[in-house]
Amino acid sequence: MEQNIYIVGAHSRAQTLGAYLAKLYPDIRIAAYLYDNEEPNRREVGGIPVLCFDETTKLCRDWPVYLGTRGVYHSRLTEKLRRMGMKKIIPVTPELDCELRNRFLEIYFAERGRVYPKLDASGKYACIYVARSVLDRPLWKEYRLSGYQREIQVGAALTDQRICRLTDDTGEQISDRNRQFCELTALYWIWKNARQEIVGLEHYRRHFLLEESWLSDMKDREIDVVLPTPLYVAPGIAQNYRERHVASDWDFMMDYMKKIHPEDYAQARDFFDTNLYSPCNMFIMRKRVLDDLCTWLFPILFICAEHGGEREDGYQNRYPGFLSERLMTFFFEKRRDQYRVVYADKNFLE
Repeated sequence: MEQNIYIVGAHSRAQTLGAYLAKLYPDIRIAAYLYDNEEPNRREVGGIPVLCFDETTKLCRDWPVYLGTRGVYHSRLTEKLRRMGMKKIIPVTPELDCELRNRFLEIYFAERGRVYPKLDASGKYACIYVARSVLDRPLWKEYRLSGYQREIQVGAALTDQRICRLTDDTGEQISDRNRQFCELTALYWIWKNARQEIVGLEHYRRHFLLEESWLSDMKDREIDVVLPTPLYVAPGIAQNYRERHVASDWDFMMDYMKKIHPEDYAQARDFFDTNLYSPCNMFIMRKRVLDDLCTWLFPILFICAEHGGEREDGYQNRYPGFLSERLMTFFFEKRRDQYRVVYADKNFLE
């Protein structure tokens, strides 16, 4: 029996939720994507209408409503929908998102004749670098780092303020490029200065969900790389980027890759027409693997940044970081036979 639902949100986060639900529950029909702010939105997504709603909008009260927005908006939206008489409101919390994403990925990989290689979160941690900036917004709740984590201040060359004992402006570094390269200035610092056998990178509000034996798991299972659980985007990685960011940056990156890595170009073009990539430039990996990645990655990013220059829009100015998320995923997809890659969930601290 068909089940109609609504999804609040119409941008990438909500569209990804729609893809998860459609795959996991074939009987579900998304009646509409809903929004109640002044942000520009499409009129439809994949043939599904996108509707601006207020408390006078006539919705079917018996149809479930999934909140596919950031958690910070859930309380307001829940109260508003309750006043409208909606009976079943389902906030998509980080925990529910993880559950849906992993179930979706098991099916997605199986349909392609592959096993979803997920890291079992039951191992011991090693030291992972956690990127922090003086521009970070305060967390609602204090988050205590574990002994294996070490904070590194990014963009330290751009300020006299010090918030971490370790900074990315020491040794060989690109700290002064942080406004564009965001957490990648920490990645570069780790590449050039870290000496551990296994290294990782997280954000101050995004951390891998692991327990204290993962290092043993990496050794016992001969794991080379841990990446964030992949994110599904539509209609594909390349087009999703071109719609959300500056399309000419993507086009230049692909043209440049064709020139310097012709052996990668055709496979990259095909891969970027698919739907899964690991976001946030987070990872845990063996240092020798990181060396291989960065030797390939940074020359592409530097040329792209030289071509694109600085942007007035602070968000879109971070395009080297956005490109890196997709490039890093492709790097390991192409080398699946060379490196053992597994995935782990991450949290998001409000």
